[in-house]
Parts: sequence; C-alpha cells; structure tokens
Amino acid sequence: MKAGHKFAIGALVIVAAIAALMYTGVKQTGVYFLTPTELLARTSADPSFHDVGLKVGAKVVPGTIKRDRASQRIEFAVSDGQNQFPVRYEGIVPDTFTDENDIEVIMSGKLGTDGVFHATEVLAKCGSRYESELDKLKQSA
Repeated sequence: MKAGHKFAIGALVIVAAIAALMYTGVKQTGVYFLTPTELLARTSADPSFHDVGLKVGAKVVPGTIKRDRASQRIEFAVSDGQNQFPVRYEGIVPDTFTDENDIEVIMSGKLGTDGVFHATEVLAKCGSRYESELDKLKQSA
C-alpha cells in the first residue's frame, strides 16, 4: 500500500473519531431552549415532555416574587407575553435578580405535572443595568 493511501485512511479515521466525539458530546449536553408558550404547547401535546430537562427564557411577571430567606426558596411567575406559569427555585439567585421590572431570566429545570416549573438553575439577564454603568464610564472619560 502506498504511503499516500495510508495517510488518507489515517486522516479518515481521525476525522470520523472527532465527528463521533462531537456527536455524543452534543447529544449528552444538548438541552431544549423554549419560551413559556412553546413549553406549554409541547407538554399539552406530549405529557411525557414533563420529564425532560430544558431551559426556558422569559420575563419575570412584576409583583410575583416571593422569597423565603430561611429555606432559600424563591417563587415567581414568568411570561413571554402570551403564556405564563409559576416557578419554584431553591438556592441562591444572582445579585441581578431584583424586584425591579423587566427582569429577564433563563432557567434550567423541568415543568412538573402540577404546572410549576421546578428550576435547578436561575440566571438573570440585566443588560440595561450594565449598559447604563458603561455609558456613565464613557461620559466621565
């Protein structure tokens, strides 16, 4: 067998191995990212979707935040403007999760059969807060 053929076969084996590793990595760590409307539509069409771990992006409904500092539990409702559902999270939320209006969150967890999203992770997006600080820094420079 010629050296060029051996090189081509070796390169093909390496490319196939890398592709297989990428596929399994994405399959193991890939997660659905849905809005509340999409999530509620999926769970009503397929009740087994309640057991799927996923991420949801939405806005916190103003006035719905209830904190229990003793147990580090926080409950609130999220909405995408069309549908909403309650969220329960036990743990420490980020500092950017305040009682202000227009809090955008990304949550990991599962929508229970009780209609409550049981979050395992809550990330608060608060770009406007940092953008205003950046504007202040630019103006003072």
